[in-house]
Amino acid sequence: MFLENRRGVQRNERILISVISLCAVIVFAMLAVQVSGADSKEGEKKYIKWVEFDVCYSALQKALDEDIATHNQKDPIPWTETLAYLGAKYGGDFSRYKPKDMDAYFTKRREGQTQADITADMEYYNYYYKAYSAVLGGLVGSYAVELEDENGNKEIKQSYGLKAFSPIAQGYSYSHYEDFGNSRSYGFKRKHLGNDLLGSIGTPITAVESGIVECIGWNQYGGWRIGIRSFDKKRYYYYAHLRKDHPYAAGLQEGQVVTAGDVIGYLGMTGYSTQENVNGMNVPHLHFGLQLIFDESQKEGNNEIWVDVYDLVELLEQHRTSVYKQEKEYYRKYPFTDPSVLNYTGG
Repeated sequence: MFLENRRGVQRNERILISVISLCAVIVFAMLAVQVSGADSKEGEKKYIKWVEFDVCYSALQKALDEDIATHNQKDPIPWTETLAYLGAKYGGDFSRYKPKDMDAYFTKRREGQTQADITADMEYYNYYYKAYSAVLGGLVGSYAVELEDENGNKEIKQSYGLKAFSPIAQGYSYSHYEDFGNSRSYGFKRKHLGNDLLGSIGTPITAVESGIVECIGWNQYGGWRIGIRSFDKKRYYYYAHLRKDHPYAAGLQEGQVVTAGDVIGYLGMTGYSTQENVNGMNVPHLHFGLQLIFDESQKEGNNEIWVDVYDLVELLEQHRTSVYKQEKEYYRKYPFTDPSVLNYTGG
């Protein structure tokens, strides 16, 4: 009887020890997870991971017009604030856009309501403001252009408005359609992450926004191409399929600062070839793309953010660079001063 009791006690002790050990393991595991989670949360960078930009041309133009009209007033209405408000209102879906919604917003601003008051109950307003500012941030502002009257007298005109340019120079025709997201199969199946502007070989291509030439050279997909990064590092403009044999403006090189509207290259049909300097495209065109970068980890790889630029190209049509030809090169006709270039270069 004593032996049986003793065995029972030992068995209970072993069970108790096992339970205590199991509890200890569970508690340790929970602490490990909590510590790991805390470290991960504390060290994790917070930046926008995705943007879908589908603001229609009519909304862009109307917001831009109000931005320009109110620029010198006590309470200007920047177009980024207007469009971010509507983005938050529509959940980013501008197929719901109605001009009267923008008019109602303008009325509130003119009556003295602040942006903070109007958007106080909009949970995602800050997201849309950051996202749309990243897309549009360098397109509007002050600038100066040197013009010439009929007598040949030069005059510097100071302006505020759309300081970005169409990628196609003045006087050259092109056509385009909404092709963002269309399927592409050369090399591997993927989506088309830009807008193709169909034109004639040799058409002068101009920089949309001032910035730094970050990439220049050959790629089997894009052919001869140029990548220009905005000064704030948030936008990367991609110009691809440039002309065979003479793709770039004379002297253009990596690291160079370019001003919006400068001639940077010439339309062609290169690419889709593992061999350099080959016309692999079926139709001459410029592939124009815009990548957003909120963190350098998004520059290359699976986390890249490319936005639809079709409506932006439509908007930029109103501001095209006048060019002239000298020997085999084209140059902008009217000198243009962008304060952002002066701020960056210290000039």
